[in-house]
Amino acid sequence: MMRRLAYLLVPLLLAAAGCTATAEEPERPASAARPERPSPFADCAPLTVAPTSAAPAPGGKAGDQLPDLTLNCFTGGAPVNLRDVKGPAVINVWASWCPPCRKELPAFQRLSERADGRFQVIGVNSRDSRGGAQSIGEDYGVSFPMLLDQGDAFQRALERNAFPLTVLVDADGRIRHTDATGALDDARLAALLQRHLGVKV
Repeated sequence: MMRRLAYLLVPLLLAAAGCTATAEEPERPASAARPERPSPFADCAPLTVAPTSAAPAPGGKAGDQLPDLTLNCFTGGAPVNLRDVKGPAVINVWASWCPPCRKELPAFQRLSERADGRFQVIGVNSRDSRGGAQSIGEDYGVSFPMLLDQGDAFQRALERNAFPLTVLVDADGRIRHTDATGALDDARLAALLQRHLGVKV
């Protein structure tokens, strides 16, 4: 009886020892365990180069300059000081957890595709996780350059606390309009560009 019991227990003990023994298993590097996905967003280096056929700054009252604030680019590379951004530019502040932000992102993507060297479309992902921004970028096909503001330094500098937030910047780097009315669509974006930047899309 004891011998029969031993025959039954030995395979179980060996199996248990095999399941818990990890010393013989080679460790996998972290990169092999979870490969990093390529970023859906464009590089930020062109942000400091004026658009090829940028419209001149429209007349009227000059606005404030963009804040002297340096943000990292989602894709890596050199950080970008907002004062160095060359306009005209449309800056969209958003977060993946914000439903109106997600609603308007496709309109900003279409706007970036129609820019045609006349202006830049720039994203500022704020108060968000990198994974959340990556997933939304992939899901919505967003490919314009993306800056990271893990706190809300940009909004604090503008004295605005709204999501989403759209900032229109002229060719001289001055803020012409800040919009916090909610999710923008193609028609509203086109009207804002025409009115504040003198650009027709």
